[in-house]
Amino acid sequence: MKHILLVENHSIVRLATIFILREVLPAVTSWEADTFPEALRIVSSQKLDLIVLDINLPDGEGFQMIEKIRRIQPEVLIMMFSGVDEEIYAAHYLRVGANGFVSKTSSTEEVRAAITAMFDIGRYMSPDVAEALLRGPFARPGRNGNPLVMLSQRELEVMDLLVQGKWTKEIATFLNITGSSVSTYKTRIFEKLGVSTVLELYQRVSELRDME
Repeated sequence: MKHILLVENHSIVRLATIFILREVLPAVTSWEADTFPEALRIVSSQKLDLIVLDINLPDGEGFQMIEKIRRIQPEVLIMMFSGVDEEIYAAHYLRVGANGFVSKTSSTEEVRAAITAMFDIGRYMSPDVAEALLRGPFARPGRNGNPLVMLSQRELEVMDLLVQGKWTKEIATFLNITGSSVSTYKTRIFEKLGVSTVLELYQRVSELRDME
């Protein structure tokens, strides 16, 4: 019997994903959470084999979610599941401790393969993710020409918080870094994406995510 937690705030996506999970793993007990705090409560109370975790939860905490889960259950398998471009985010999540990453745009067959691989070998990455990992710090705009690929993990974190409307002080507190560090990252992000204001950043990020 496998014990799985699905963390996803869209009910239709949860329903479809649970259906696939039960196809792949007939003997499964599943829990569902639509917020990250709710997910942490389940992680604290249930021994789990796999957590399928959406990146873009309204109250999610980005890359820090992995660390918080690992503090409670160090050995649990974590598969990131999101609609964001895997070429942009997957390598970063794998580096901070996720075991796998599958896009919501993947075919049903690939999702099944990802779940199977997680239990068979403890990890899953698509060929595109493997390529992104090989490029590492020398990344250049990828197959779709998206410059978001050039952002570092910390720059992505700061960018996501900026487009959410967070101020420098809020970002510094959330990421446990100094305000001057936030300003430095902000400058780098603006340079890489060719913008000069947060409003322009919001518009630019929206355009680039539409390329995914």
